[in-house]
Amino acid sequence: MEHNTTFPIKISELATLRDEATSYLKGVQWEQGYKAKNRDKDAKDDSILLYLSKANGKTTSEVTSVSRSVLALKKRLLPDSVAIPIHLNETLYAVQEGLTMGIWLKDSYYDASGLTSLNERKSDLGNDQRREFDSKQHTATAFMLFGTAYRILYDLKPKASDDLSVMKNKFAGIPELSFLSPIKGISCMLFYYDKYLNHPEIIKSDKDVLDLTVVYFEAIISEIQLRLGSLEFTETITDRTYKLENSEFAVSGWENVFEGTAVSVEFNKIQFEEIVGNRDAKHFARRLTERLMSYDFTAKKNPFQELGGFMPVFMGYGIPGTGKSMLIAAIATRLKKHCDNLDIPFLFHPMPDTLISTFQGGSAEKMVQWMKPLQDPTRLIFAPIDDAENNLQERTAQGVSAGVKEVIGVFLRYTEGAYAVNYGNSSIGLFTNLPEMLDKAVISRVQGRFKIDGARTIPDFVDQDYLWWRKLDSTMPGFVNMKNPKDYEYLSEQGLAKNLGEILKHAEDPTEERVHEIFEKVESEFKDEEHLFYAELYKSIQKEFPFFSSRDIRNIQSAVSLRLTDFDLPKDWFDDPEAYFRKDYDTKFGMLQELMQQNMKGLNFSDIRRQEVVRYLDNVATIADTDFKRKVDKRVHEMNIQMEARKKFDEDLD
Repeated sequence: MEHNTTFPIKISELATLRDEATSYLKGVQWEQGYKAKNRDKDAKDDSILLYLSKANGKTTSEVTSVSRSVLALKKRLLPDSVAIPIHLNETLYAVQEGLTMGIWLKDSYYDASGLTSLNERKSDLGNDQRREFDSKQHTATAFMLFGTAYRILYDLKPKASDDLSVMKNKFAGIPELSFLSPIKGISCMLFYYDKYLNHPEIIKSDKDVLDLTVVYFEAIISEIQLRLGSLEFTETITDRTYKLENSEFAVSGWENVFEGTAVSVEFNKIQFEEIVGNRDAKHFARRLTERLMSYDFTAKKNPFQELGGFMPVFMGYGIPGTGKSMLIAAIATRLKKHCDNLDIPFLFHPMPDTLISTFQGGSAEKMVQWMKPLQDPTRLIFAPIDDAENNLQERTAQGVSAGVKEVIGVFLRYTEGAYAVNYGNSSIGLFTNLPEMLDKAVISRVQGRFKIDGARTIPDFVDQDYLWWRKLDSTMPGFVNMKNPKDYEYLSEQGLAKNLGEILKHAEDPTEERVHEIFEKVESEFKDEEHLFYAELYKSIQKEFPFFSSRDIRNIQSAVSLRLTDFDLPKDWFDDPEAYFRKDYDTKFGMLQELMQQNMKGLNFSDIRRQEVVRYLDNVATIADTDFKRKVDKRVHEMNIQMEARKKFDEDLD
């Protein structure tokens, strides 16, 4: 969302509101609504929902005090401690600062929307103006609560536990949230927050208080966003950004950058040289890491996006046991190493195995949660999907679950279209043994693809054995009493290629029979130096493979553009970050342009285009033919079973 104007939030102005915020922490009064009081009456006595539905006292005048509850928690959890434990202190301070921010945003909305003027004339308002006043007050309250929760998450989310699933499982939701007025909104919000703080089964340590606070105020934001459609007069919220003085904190309308924040997953450290064969795959992986590292955090864009050398979605495919999981780890290892050296935040964000839910809509919700962090512009993100055919299977196949269809729907929306925000700092990698089982629309999103075929040469097999027995040799010298190969240094063939041309050598001919036949037919009428050759080729390919579309042509174009940027970043750029990585965006862009121009001098466009077209179309045919062959084999197998069953049946009758 674009915002027209940025308004400063002055620290001095917040200071004048802090006493008001503190007063709410000391005490609020809230009378539960009928629905909240009577929800889940049939639940067991120890149910959290039932606990929330019970009022603290018999009268409505009892004061709920968050600050008093925090002190009581200190006595219960750490009775021998003199000072308030750090997590309790951090939480209480964050809630106070959140309330202060919320009050400031509410006051700003009052002035910007004309609500201040209406409030001053409240007793003299006519019916239409009274309705406008009520509506604007509801919006002001919602914005205040949103700003409060948003600031609390900004302060506490980085300090919360990496895994909040346990706390989320305990959390039973928010029975109600009032937008009637600012005082009622704060009172209702703090009332249920206090109820959670006092639940003995939820809070068992001071860290639980911090984690609960994050989960609770995430739920507050979710509740507000669910009700945005009922709010009116929101223009003075959505058309501007409020930024805190001397801070990165900013409120841009109803946007929630903390939605979907994720913590990097641990992975095995593997070097590219430890992967045998797979020269094409390793080369692509190295280029990916260099391009991600070029992302500019200030400009929030990547110069390689402008140069045409960045692919936000790619695919590696091959038979089982050829090194797909090792390649994922090697990419993450190299990115983490570079990020640590340059002091850059890095997120290794693999798709979880538990994505598919048995509940309707649950898979889509989980997929959105997984996709959201890819839009975080504050870190570099590598998001591999191993065994991609499990969650991105062809939707038209028999027996595909509704959950898989939900996941694919979210994937497609977030990789192209209105939701597809990519700053050039994140890349999704699909890794699969069965590319023919992937959904056709998913495959069409793949802009770069490479085969992971494992060991293929004599040096490859020698090196694969060497990686195994060298460990034995290092622990028991002399135990491996076999002769080394002549004139070969172990692992010398497993280094990285200088460029893709070194791997491909010369222009190729298609290896897939149907593509080869089409090529020969088109070549009999046109030469591949003619642009018309490719127009005729694509038209013929589309007749043979109806799913081939304009998006496939764009993917081929992207692959050609990638070849034009297929050059090494100088080693001294990595040794000295000031030489390139810490330059401003325009300077980096200019430096890359120079490298690109130097690289293009030795390239032949028509050769590159032919190579990439052949590689892409061979892949299209392989996937289509394998899918067809698999279906035929399945049908033949079923027919054999039927024939054998008939034969046995006839024998039993005899």
